[in-house]
Amino acid sequence: MSGKKSQLFKYLVADYLSASLAWLAFNMVRFYLLAQYDGFDSLSNFLQYRQVVKGQIIIPFGWLVLHYYSGYYNKLLEKSRLAEFFVTFSTAFIGTVFIFFSLLLKSLPESIRVYYEQFSCLFLFTFGFTYFCRLLITNQTSRKIHKREWTIKALILGNGEKAMQTQRYLDKPSEALSYTIQGFVDISAVLPHQKAGDLPVLGNLGDLSSLIKELQTEELIVAVDSVDDEDLLALLYSLYQHKLPIKLPISHTKLLTGSIKIKTITGYPLIDITGSNYPEGEKNIKLSIDKLISGLVLVLLSPVYLYWAIRVKTDAKGPVFIKQERIGYHGKPFTIYKFRTMYENAEKDGPLLASENDGRITPYGQIMRKYRFDEFPQFWNVLKGDMSLVGPRPERKHYIDQIVKKAPYFYLLHNVKPGITSWGMVKFGYACNVEEMIERMQYDILYYENMSLMLDLKILIYTIKTIYTGKGI
Repeated sequence: MSGKKSQLFKYLVADYLSASLAWLAFNMVRFYLLAQYDGFDSLSNFLQYRQVVKGQIIIPFGWLVLHYYSGYYNKLLEKSRLAEFFVTFSTAFIGTVFIFFSLLLKSLPESIRVYYEQFSCLFLFTFGFTYFCRLLITNQTSRKIHKREWTIKALILGNGEKAMQTQRYLDKPSEALSYTIQGFVDISAVLPHQKAGDLPVLGNLGDLSSLIKELQTEELIVAVDSVDDEDLLALLYSLYQHKLPIKLPISHTKLLTGSIKIKTITGYPLIDITGSNYPEGEKNIKLSIDKLISGLVLVLLSPVYLYWAIRVKTDAKGPVFIKQERIGYHGKPFTIYKFRTMYENAEKDGPLLASENDGRITPYGQIMRKYRFDEFPQFWNVLKGDMSLVGPRPERKHYIDQIVKKAPYFYLLHNVKPGITSWGMVKFGYACNVEEMIERMQYDILYYENMSLMLDLKILIYTIKTIYTGKGI
């Protein structure tokens, strides 16, 4: 989508300048409001004071950090003016409280009235300048969207009456994100009862991967006529492998309730069935916590890592670490690291899940698996960005291909980063076969539908309990 890359730069510059101007205006008022400033006989001298100048440079950067954790920069083109108002208002209030109590309160005179005046001025200047500049950018963006200068490139899956109706609606100018419909995909092989229309069909489901690559498609829109719910769900789940947002007309909302969290978007009533349920601000907080904790663990436990490495090496012949390809966020393969807990060449005949009293597990490997110590190298995966502390456990493609035959909604879990620990791991534990993997996956689907920082914290507490009690097997 044209213009998307420049949006972040615009908002960052606008927010920085707004915060800088607000701090300058606040200090001008602050000088006149306060009864005295030792050594400052003029506004010019006060504004050149080292602490004021230092704040003029540093504080705007602090505001950018706070705006980042509010989630404001996550979705640059799908902004509601009302939501923008409340996000800006709440962020300005929180930031003002922090600055007031950490930097300003100690320097204020003992007058309740002046306290309120100082706080009110800082808040109003910050909120007013920030919201005004953001509104200018958002309004400009809305005009470009309404004129269809910025659109989303999409394919419609279906070629019946519903597909034609969807195209007509999406071709209309809209205040919400507009679409450029690239063409239609025939799905009659999967849903044979679909009515054939007169629309130009680019190919069928077998051609979808090549069409997406060739046309640089950004979204898939499923628009089918009346069909059995089970067949439609099977179609939807098969599309997750393409790692694109999947939208569905709101008329099919009922069939999705209970297995997929629904998020509506403005404009033509489409349902986004691939977005995760994490609030945007919490996503950023989660990412920072992942990086911070994984970095601390790798540094502080480095002597313990060395001890584990020595024990693994002396326990049985073979490498200290094992590396496996797993499927992660948006279906992207990555290399996962674990301490070796099995004898060398344990999978010489192909992938095989561990079972209770598995003879392939070394003596010290039994201990490591019991306390989950073998998973600790994955903090490196978290630091790299392949994984998160909490999320559905990543699986090998060999097992995913078997799982999706029985539970195609497994692809839902690729909408979030995999984790070192998960709700499935703490409630179910290790799986010995595909059936148990599917059973454990039900817990991860439950996590997917209810993701939040509080749930992550709960899972981490359960995980620590598992490690402490040694109930990892």
